Formats: sequence, structure tokens, C-alpha cells
Amino acid sequence: MSGFRAPRGTQDILPEEQPLWHYVRKKAEEICCNYGYGRIDTPVFEATGLFTRGVGQETDIVEKEMYTFNDRSGGSFTLRPEGTAPVCRAYIEHGMNSLPQPVRLYYLAPAFRYERPQAGRMRQHHQFGFEVIGDGSALVDAEVIRLAWRFFELLGLSRLSIVLNSIGCRQCRPVYLEKLKSFYEKNTDKLCPDCRVRLEKNPLRLLDCKQDKCQPLAMEAPGSVKHLCPDCLSHFELLEKYLAIAGIDYQISHRLVRGLDYYTRTVFEVLPEDKGSQSTLGGGGRYDGLIQEIGGRPAPAMGFAAGIERIILNLNRQGISVPALPRPDVLLAYTDGETRDEALAVSEGLGSSGIGSVLGREGSSLKSQLRQANNLGMKLAVIIGSDELREGRAVVRDLQKGTQETVSRKDLGLVLTASLNI
Repeated sequence: MSGFRAPRGTQDILPEEQPLWHYVRKKAEEICCNYGYGRIDTPVFEATGLFTRGVGQETDIVEKEMYTFNDRSGGSFTLRPEGTAPVCRAYIEHGMNSLPQPVRLYYLAPAFRYERPQAGRMRQHHQFGFEVIGDGSALVDAEVIRLAWRFFELLGLSRLSIVLNSIGCRQCRPVYLEKLKSFYEKNTDKLCPDCRVRLEKNPLRLLDCKQDKCQPLAMEAPGSVKHLCPDCLSHFELLEKYLAIAGIDYQISHRLVRGLDYYTRTVFEVLPEDKGSQSTLGGGGRYDGLIQEIGGRPAPAMGFAAGIERIILNLNRQGISVPALPRPDVLLAYTDGETRDEALAVSEGLGSSGIGSVLGREGSSLKSQLRQANNLGMKLAVIIGSDELREGRAVVRDLQKGTQETVSRKDLGLVLTASLNI
């Protein structure tokens, strides 16, 4: 065995696992296309400043989790830790503000964070996300939440719930943060070391602490919804109205703040029945100041992202079966070098007709090639021996029924198409 292994926190996605990955990606693309979202692919690394300015200097991602390096020119770059900031950078760079607004974009991409690996949390993971940029209405918030919910429904996942909150805007949040700090300052002896730092640097994150010691305080802390300005309160009430019309159930949680500094107003998460700290299937929210923060003209925006690894974990937990990937149904068996060449030519012709096939292993006996076909789960074997080569024929053997027939090679495609119900 080689001394090299996949780096800690990464994984190889093996062929037998690919049907699940294909299924999730296909459903993601299907629902986004149906709702008018266009795909965007951004570079796997970006200028480090994009994340320090956009995500927030005081967030765990920027402080502890980014993979940052200097290139030969001395520039600082970071492997993408999340998908929203790069999409916003592309929106600015390519002048998408001149397009009809809002602009709807989605992505499927790897992301990188230096975290303690555990089930559903990898140092290299894969995200599916979508963004609506250029519209600040609560109707867009409802659209994003509905689309996220419909996506999980389309996957077949059940026993999920939506948790919702509003964390206000730049006008009303400072007032709320003062009330929050005042509450926690009276209880500093009950805080974990990290939360004592958060109290000074990023008090909103106090509500998001996962340490048992801090849970009782977080439950008792004042909620942001009760401290919204009139505009934010109206926005939140409209969102609740639209979700009710759409038949989307949710719970309001004053503890939900999300982990990125760019969020404003609406934040939400989709949770499975097991609501452990690493169980969140996906989440998102509004980020009305991010475009301007990274150098663009002001543009309100709303988005969502989910980790594909965590989705697959829940598909497996719920026992959801997915379709197998397409595979060849025909093995072309031969007896010598001359018939091998003919089998190769036949295989090429079948491929042009949309029939997948593989050749038997060179140097193997006919019996061994047919055993190979059975091991691969093939439905049919096409056998070309010296007699078949001379007569312009081929033997078609049904490996499941154990029957066979000899057909003209010019009719071979039609016979195989009929047998495979193509």
C-alpha cells in the first residue's frame, strides 16, 4: 500500500458513491433552471481581501479556517471558503448591475475550511448555492426560502424544519447589540473563553456558541426581532405573510444569527430531525451591504447554500434510493486478433447509435470474457468468432435469460436496440 493518503478532512468520492452525488447535482441544476437561475463558476481561489472584507475580519472563517497562501508575485490568495463573496465579486467585475435586475445565479463548487473533521464537516467540502442580486423585497426572501425548501423536497428528504430570524439592519442592529452586550456583561463569569472575546469583538455571535456552558445564557438573551426598526419589522412581517401564502412552515429562533458578518435582516436554516450542532442541511439570508463593501454599487441581495456531503449523509440516513448511473449493457467478445479488430469497429459503430459497450479483456478466453460480462452486470454479449467474421454475422447472447441468436452484422444495431428497449 502506498504511503500517501488523502489529506485529513478530505475524501475520495469512489465510483460506487457517484450516483448519490450525480443525483444531488442533477436535482440542484433542475430546480435552479426551472426557477430562472443561471449557473456561474468562479475560481477556486480569490484575493484574500475579498473574504476579509466581505465575510468579516472577526468571523471564525477568517480568523481560524481559511487556507491562505502567497503566490510568486507576493499576492495573498485564499482557497474559496464560501461561495457568496466570489459570486458578488463576479457580479461587479462583469457589470451585471446593467442587466435586468434581479440577477439570479447558482453554483456547485468545492469550498475549503480548516476545521476539525467530523461527519458532515470536511476541510474540503462541496457547496450548492444560489443568489438573487439586485432586489431588496421580502418577496425575494420568500423565493429563496421556498426554492431551498422545494429542493430538499425534490431530493425526497422529509422530517425537516425551517428556522427563521431577522437580525436587523445597520440602523437598528447597533441598538440591539447594546442590549445584548448589556445582558452578557452581567454574566461574564458564565461564558466560555471564546465568548468572552466575542463579547468585545462580535457580540452577535454569542447567540451562536455551541458550548454547553453558554447555552442557558443564549436561551435567556434578548431577541433581535423585538428590537427591529419599522422598516425591518415591516420587511419581516411581509416575509411571514408570503411564506404563509406559499404554505411554508417555519419556527422563529432569536438564537439564529448565521456565522458571516455580511448578513442583514433575514437569516434562515433548514434542519433535519436530528438538530445537532453539525446537522444543519443548509441556510442563508439577506446581505444587502456586501456588494458595496467589496467595491460595487449598492445592490441588495439574498442567497442560500447547502453542503452536498451533509445532504448525502441525510439521504443515507433516511434510506432514500437514487437511480443508478448509465452504464454499458453490451460486452463485445472475440476469439483472436483479427476478430478483436472487428469487435473494436463494431463497438465504435454501436457508440454512434447510442449503445454503450466495452470490449472483452485482451488475451482472455471467450469463457473468461463472458464471465467478465456477468461480473459487470451486462445484459448482452456480442460474440464475434472467425466464422462470424467470415460470414458477416455476430452472435447475440442474452446473459440474463441464457438465450442467444445469430444475426447479420448490418442488423446488429436494430437487434440490440430492440433487446435493450432503447
